[in-house]
Amino acid sequence: MCVCDHDMKFTYVHSSWEGSSHGSKVFKEATKDPKHGLSWPPEGSYYLVDSELTMGASFLPPHKATRYHAQEFRRSNWQPALGKELFNYRHSSLRMESQQRLVVSTCCALHNFIRITNRRDEMFNSWENLDVNRDDVQDGNNGNSPESSASAERRHVREMTDAAKRAMGEFRDDVTVRMWEEYARR
Repeated sequence: MCVCDHDMKFTYVHSSWEGSSHGSKVFKEATKDPKHGLSWPPEGSYYLVDSELTMGASFLPPHKATRYHAQEFRRSNWQPALGKELFNYRHSSLRMESQQRLVVSTCCALHNFIRITNRRDEMFNSWENLDVNRDDVQDGNNGNSPESSASAERRHVREMTDAAKRAMGEFRDDVTVRMWEEYARR
């Protein structure tokens, strides 16, 4: 499970489960147990999450039982006919961008690991003398730090109540209506 901020920088990675684990189990563990260090978004902000995950005050999934994946729209050159479809299309587009960045980041990290730990790698040696444009990469710190266990636990209880889930559902519906109205005016 990964979390990105508004600058599309990864701020949290929870990777202690095997690849076949269901995302909702990983999500539940990361949000319930403060030892995993999930930083909750600032009040009034939220994370875009998969439809399989629980809605909460800080977790905004797409509408269920509605066309979702951006590829479905692009492949058929199909235009959204409902507000929920438009919302889901935009939700999917944002999530796809962060997933693509994850793949690139993973490849870069793996490259650096191999380069640092295996200086005699044949492939690296074969490319060693080529003229390559090298950009410096700098690490950034988003300023998030894990909350105390008690604070994180209280936040989890508050965020995942039925009332919080209903409020996020109403928020999503309101955003959907406003999106659709703006889209229909074009």
